[in-house]
Amino acid sequence: MTEQGKPTITQAMIKAYDDYTHLTLDRRGFMNKLTKLAGSGAAAAAIAPLLAANSARAAIVPADDAGISASDITFPGATGEMKAYLVTPADASGDLPAVVVIHENRGLNDHTRDVARRLALDGFAALAVDFLSPLGGTPDNEDTAREMIGQLDATETTSNAIAARTFLASHEKTNGNVGAVGFCWGGGLVNQMAVKDAALGAGVAYYGRQADAADVPAIEAPLMLHYAGLDERINAGIDAYRAALEAAGKEFELHMYDGVNHAFNNDTSAARYDKEAADLAWSRTVAFFREHLG
Repeated sequence: MTEQGKPTITQAMIKAYDDYTHLTLDRRGFMNKLTKLAGSGAAAAAIAPLLAANSARAAIVPADDAGISASDITFPGATGEMKAYLVTPADASGDLPAVVVIHENRGLNDHTRDVARRLALDGFAALAVDFLSPLGGTPDNEDTAREMIGQLDATETTSNAIAARTFLASHEKTNGNVGAVGFCWGGGLVNQMAVKDAALGAGVAYYGRQADAADVPAIEAPLMLHYAGLDERINAGIDAYRAALEAAGKEFELHMYDGVNHAFNNDTSAARYDKEAADLAWSRTVAFFREHLG
């Protein structure tokens, strides 16, 4: 604990949480490891909520913001009906550039809905898709959501992402140009969309798993890739991906944010959120979409 009574969070603790949420460490193993790192069970209990996402943290754009129009909808996916959250600027009549918003491995939660609202305020039609729809939709418990993510069929999930892009492209309020932005698990899905969907207008992947180098020649969309300097797990694939993109002559931007962690954009995670990096990445993302989607 610090002198002020606030928990001290180390990089080792953040790595343990990343192993728990993305690799093979289970909840019991994570808490045991955190207890050893923190020095006591009480300290670990105080630190764990700071590492996790906290849905109680205030949204950057309130759900009832006067500048947006938002609704829960369904659309035809490749494997059945898909649930989603559609947000547009208030009073928008049409010809909006559009973006599919792809959640982390927690499913479609309040934070991802907030991201969609931010895009709407920036002038886009945003569709935050619940990719757990084939399994009944995102549950309240994020541990359960992560388990369900692991049950999804990767090929079907990519097809559902393409179906979301197709739905937005034909929506009466859009100009037909659709991009995709994804975070963590969703960043990896953006890279897969780029491989499989020649009609994708632009892709922005935040700290997402890279596409296989052999698949890169199929990519048509311009890409923007955001990475966290301390994210060793995801960053291990950067060099091969960058080399393949360069060799194939693809249009891409790669931005590394030094000294920040995986999920630095997620403002509901106190320990990992970095406002300076998040704001810079967001400004780049919005400018990129405006350039390529109209």
